[in-house]
Amino acid sequence: MATALVIENDPTDGLGRLGDWFTEGGLEQHVLRPYDDDQLPEDLSGYDAFVVLGGEQNAYPDPDGVWDGWWLPKVEGLLRKAVRTNLPTLGLCLGAQLLATAHAGAVERSASGPEIGPALVAKRDAADHDPLFRWVPIAPDVLQWHQDEITELPRGAVLLAASTYYPNQAFRLGERAWGLQFHIECDADMIASWAAGSTELAELGLSEEAVVGACASVLPDIEDVWQPFAIRFAALAEGELDLPRTTLPLLGR
Repeated sequence: MATALVIENDPTDGLGRLGDWFTEGGLEQHVLRPYDDDQLPEDLSGYDAFVVLGGEQNAYPDPDGVWDGWWLPKVEGLLRKAVRTNLPTLGLCLGAQLLATAHAGAVERSASGPEIGPALVAKRDAADHDPLFRWVPIAPDVLQWHQDEITELPRGAVLLAASTYYPNQAFRLGERAWGLQFHIECDADMIASWAAGSTELAELGLSEEAVVGACASVLPDIEDVWQPFAIRFAALAEGELDLPRTTLPLLGR
């Protein structure tokens, strides 16, 4: 079986249902938890895919140059290597933001405020030619939970999905690396853990119960769309989707 290296950045944001879908597609997962002192490899040798999950950290250092997690610059380095070697790669929320910043894109605190709860994003025309997104419906259900946004995509990135206030919702970099600003991995327990005591909900005037209930109500629709997406990613990692192989120059810092 093919194996994906998975970086879990936050104990509350694991693979969730995405792990089940990868397993269904024949893609095993080797999960590293650097917040719990797991060390990251120097390269991605021996892996067939690379997945970077979300987390509450920022995808950029503070004004003094200090990162929220010691490992985040190392994750950026691995993302650059993944793109350069055309390794199938998927970044979710923070993972997507790190994919952007690793390749000279920009992430900032969103002027539109936090985006939380179920939402729709709109496919762009380029998605019709994308090996993973071409089968996604025109306005798929997603779950949002972020305060930062990707304000500038890396040079050469292909925008695949957008929304009104947060334009860069999904993109592809090179032939085999995808970034999703939104979440597809969540189950009801994960959402409930995020909602408990969330200051962002109070800022938006939303109740914990309302958000958890709204998210739970769309989980079946999210599975209908994103389980096949995950299976296609697994097939790509296993070499069952035939894509042209290209070599990109080293980008970013």
